[in-house]
Amino acid sequence: MRTVPTVTTGTLAVPGARLHYEVRGRGPLVLLVAAPMDADSFAPLADLLASDRTVLTTDPRGINRSPVDDPDADSTPEHRAGDLSRLLAHLDAGPADVLGSSGGAVSVLALAQGHPEQVRTVVAHEPPLDELLDDRERLRERTDEMIATYLAGDRVTAWRLFLATADIALPEEVFQAMFGAPPEGRAAADEHFQFAHMLRATTRWVPDVERLRALGPDARVVVGIGEESAGQLCDRASRALAAALGVEPVIFPGDHVGFAGNPPAFADRLRDVLAGG
Repeated sequence: MRTVPTVTTGTLAVPGARLHYEVRGRGPLVLLVAAPMDADSFAPLADLLASDRTVLTTDPRGINRSPVDDPDADSTPEHRAGDLSRLLAHLDAGPADVLGSSGGAVSVLALAQGHPEQVRTVVAHEPPLDELLDDRERLRERTDEMIATYLAGDRVTAWRLFLATADIALPEEVFQAMFGAPPEGRAAADEHFQFAHMLRATTRWVPDVERLRALGPDARVVVGIGEESAGQLCDRASRALAAALGVEPVIFPGDHVGFAGNPPAFADRLRDVLAGG
């Protein structure tokens, strides 16, 4: 029977926010980052990695247990990268191996650019980097449309636009189960924050490819893609990033959220990648 590791929680005050974070395990540090998903989404993967790693997870600013001082302020990749840098410094825990998924992949790319001394292997798993794609103007229009639709009160249509733009097809019964009923409480606040204050800044962020190429001899960027994500927006964006960096993308099990869908297989692949495979 697998032992469930002890989880230590804490709160760190950063400019404009208070970050909830969790630490489990012992050994070399790996930081797991999502956006807008929170630390809970990584819990099964973190438990697996904690057998021989110190695993750090956090709720991004404005999400769940990481409140912001100004709820009307945007959460940009630079803000979130600064938060991660301060968290690593607070724990005296760098340099770290880092996995970021979706919007979290954008956050960790910004961390690598701004604070290269704090990272080793940076795995950017399916970042939604719309600006790297040839149809970027269409994607900007669609993003603006889905945000405006959501803020006008039609969240179901906004989610349909979101999935269509991401090239993700769901059976209607699955869509209704996920998005048909409005969320309540904290989940409703997190959804609003995602559409109103995270989505535009994240998808329009442009990586500094030259800086990412020049991280140093002990650091590197790995671009990860889910094996079930072929043809989706984040698959296209990830391949564009890999091409710009001059690296081959690394295939991970599952889809856009493979770390949550099949944590054991994802953990095995991540261990291999962090070991240099």
